[in-house]
Amino acid sequence: MKKMIFVMGILIVLSLCLVGCGKTKEKESTSQPQYAFYKKDKEKRYQDYQKQNPDLSWKDVLLRVNIGLDQPYYTNTQESKHLYSNYVLVNKYTYLKEDYIPKNLVVIDSAYSKGGISLSEEAQKSFEEMASQAKEDGYTIRAISAYRSYDYQVQLYRRYVEQDGVEEADTYSARPGFSEHQTGLCVDIDDGVFDFNQFESSKSFDWMMENAYLYGFILRYPKGKEAITGYQYEAWHYRYVGKKIAQYIKEHDLVYDEYYMEFLDK
Repeated sequence: MKKMIFVMGILIVLSLCLVGCGKTKEKESTSQPQYAFYKKDKEKRYQDYQKQNPDLSWKDVLLRVNIGLDQPYYTNTQESKHLYSNYVLVNKYTYLKEDYIPKNLVVIDSAYSKGGISLSEEAQKSFEEMASQAKEDGYTIRAISAYRSYDYQVQLYRRYVEQDGVEEADTYSARPGFSEHQTGLCVDIDDGVFDFNQFESSKSFDWMMENAYLYGFILRYPKGKEAITGYQYEAWHYRYVGKKIAQYIKEHDLVYDEYYMEFLDK
């Protein structure tokens, strides 16, 4: 009898162990994958955003909350990091101070621009190289706007607000301090024939889609990514990030905000 009771006790212990192990495995299988860009202090925001967006992957939830997209635009803003580098991020949550001026601004050759506009030196050289190759291939890439000062953006944004109101203006124009043009790394282009807002209809646009990344440029506000960038699709607006990053963004169908939050938000 004692032996039987002992055996039954062992069986019960084994059964409890198996049940416990099963629960552990189940818990592990339903846990979220770990990412280096997970921020413990944003845990509740991640959870709330996932409930509101159940179709998003956990990775996309983390990246979008890190960008700030779980909160209204222009709230809890902070100064941009990586200033005076190709990595600087400027969007509706990160800004440049009023006195920020890029170093080494160089005027773009008038053969590839409407004249008198500048980019940071590395971006300027790459843009001219790109425009020159496009010309060899039979296409025209012309810069029509590049670096803009804070004060210039004040005037531009004010005019758009007077014209369309704040809500509409915010979909296509950055508020002062929140414009990428102030970085000296952005350029608006046309083909010398079509107006810039019709650039998508030109053959030069197709050339840019195939070749811009080879020179370190990305389409900054692409179609279908408006919910992430916060801006309307702009076929004419390109940002210099360097060849390596541009290639990665193209291959993985990202926007710069996503890449930045995954790899550069240190």
